[in-house]
Amino acid sequence: MSPPPPPLGRPRRRGGRSDHSFDPALGDSELIDARNQFTQGRWTVARALLVATTTDWDRRGHRVLALAETGSAVEWARDWLLAEPDSADAATLLGCAAVARARRPRAAADAVPLAREACLAAAGRAPADPTPWLGLLLLDRAVGGDSAETGRLFEEIRSRHPEHHHAHHLMAAHLAESRPDSGQDPLHEVYDFAAWAAEQAPADSPLAVLPVIAHAERYRVLVAAGTESDDPAASGHWAGRRARQVMKAAFDWWLEWEREDHPRHRADLNFLAHAKVCEGRPAEAAALFHRIGPHATPAPWAYSGREPYPAFLTARRFALGTP
Repeated sequence: MSPPPPPLGRPRRRGGRSDHSFDPALGDSELIDARNQFTQGRWTVARALLVATTTDWDRRGHRVLALAETGSAVEWARDWLLAEPDSADAATLLGCAAVARARRPRAAADAVPLAREACLAAAGRAPADPTPWLGLLLLDRAVGGDSAETGRLFEEIRSRHPEHHHAHHLMAAHLAESRPDSGQDPLHEVYDFAAWAAEQAPADSPLAVLPVIAHAERYRVLVAAGTESDDPAASGHWAGRRARQVMKAAFDWWLEWEREDHPRHRADLNFLAHAKVCEGRPAEAAALFHRIGPHATPAPWAYSGREPYPAFLTARRFALGTP
């Protein structure tokens, strides 16, 4: 019998943050190079990167958002747009950079309307691009928009790219927050949404992992509501029949279809590894940690209410059997 999963790291410091910096680039070397240049105000490499990305919408969204999170992204994107007023790429980066600024602590009072305006302007320049709408969906999540607006923004993205990876993750997080007091409801709408999306997608689509994302997002909500233990070993959330089914299906999909070419595949690997640790299956988790390497993501390791990086390290030690 496998040992029970460990409590995932130390409790979150009140009023503090982990000192570990998570890198949203997730190992994309071309993006990292362009970002290094962009942080110094040299936007031409970022321009070439986005031109080369063309209509690979998942990769475009991943790269734009990573560039947008750099400290002076608004200023550098604005310089680019002044130099090339007709550039849809510059407008999209400016919109997403404004969203990143609006989501930071102590953002200016006008940051949200300015970000919304910039994203809508970018959407007008590039009607087929889901990325400005992804920025708007992130903004909506940050300000706590109502369900109707969240659903509308998701449909704007989905109408342009039906398998949009990041948008489906955001929608699962949103739906998981409905009815936090209903506990472990196997008929909760987030599970229906994830199963539907996985069924609609092609066989090799990473959306096959979405039911695991939905399960983790619901765990986050139940832990925060105080209706579920933050210790996976004491929580029934990871031991039920439905949990075992979705985790087995997702792991089997990964064994058959592993999509190392997908720009956000390491986000999926973190969710899968977290699920396998919580399920108490360290051997399967170990295979996933080998693929993750140093590319930890804050979600879902923070979902027990603990510091995410120590939780990741604790889980990795449990899986790999290292001290």
